Amino acid sequence: MFRARGLVWVGCLLVVSALASACAANTPTPLQKGLRVVAIESFLADMAQNVAGDRLHVDTLMPIGADPHGFEPTPQDVKKIAESDVLILNGAGFEEFLQKLVQNAGGEHQLIQASKGLTSRALKPNEPHDADNPGDPHFWFDPTKAVTYVENIRDGLTHADPAGAATYAQNAAAYIAKLNALDEKIKQQVSVIPPARRKLVTDHDTFGYFADRYGFEIVGMIAPSFSTADSSTAQQLAQLIDTIKATNAPAIFLEQNANPALAAQLARDTGAQVVTGLYTHSLSEPNGPAPTYIQMLEYDTQKIVDALK
Repeated sequence: MFRARGLVWVGCLLVVSALASACAANTPTPLQKGLRVVAIESFLADMAQNVAGDRLHVDTLMPIGADPHGFEPTPQDVKKIAESDVLILNGAGFEEFLQKLVQNAGGEHQLIQASKGLTSRALKPNEPHDADNPGDPHFWFDPTKAVTYVENIRDGLTHADPAGAATYAQNAAAYIAKLNALDEKIKQQVSVIPPARRKLVTDHDTFGYFADRYGFEIVGMIAPSFSTADSSTAQQLAQLIDTIKATNAPAIFLEQNANPALAAQLARDTGAQVVTGLYTHSLSEPNGPAPTYIQMLEYDTQKIVDALK
């Protein structure tokens, strides 16, 4: 099932490359008030808005709380893409729905692949993983890799609007400084967790880059897949119970909108605590706990620290 989606993404990349090449062949024009920039995910829109500043508005395609793995574009979404001048995506196989959406929308767009230039993480020995997909697209869970996102967005906006180059460079530098400060803050937050308790059990394969950066061990996943659309077998769940018991993993972490039923069963069988409500693929509403990318990582980190310290 997931391998088929991977083939779809190959087609998407071909579409993206063709559109990007067509756009690159055109000479960029100075910014117009009507320059339309759309980011696929809300956390990308927040990053891009920090780079754009007051010079232009960055719209978001997927609504707050939407799951990219189950997202079904509406006719309004097709219209939004068709009318966009710049389209910002994570890339690396993350947006599985994008090929069909771009084909249906038509038009010409400059494509900014935020993760361009980043290399997928290497698996650690005995680490559970998505066997059908060797590359992990969740780079944004390491703020030092998010720096590359910002640099790619800066360069893409500069290509679309050369007259704004100085603004984008200045804003990007200021935001990168905040990302570096975020990295240091997370290190401090995590430092209170004894190394022996830095074990992550999650609902899906999402926190690999976070674990690599801050010294966690990925113990297990309810469904060892990058997609929330995939589920686990009874055998996999039985193995996870044994693993949680053997490693004394203190908690099971669930993303926003994840079904807590299986986690509750695992908790009853293992004694592990269930921690719900981590923001991973979407920001919160503006009045919520994670309305920006930086606040999202701060919030998730604190939830993890509180459960493991």
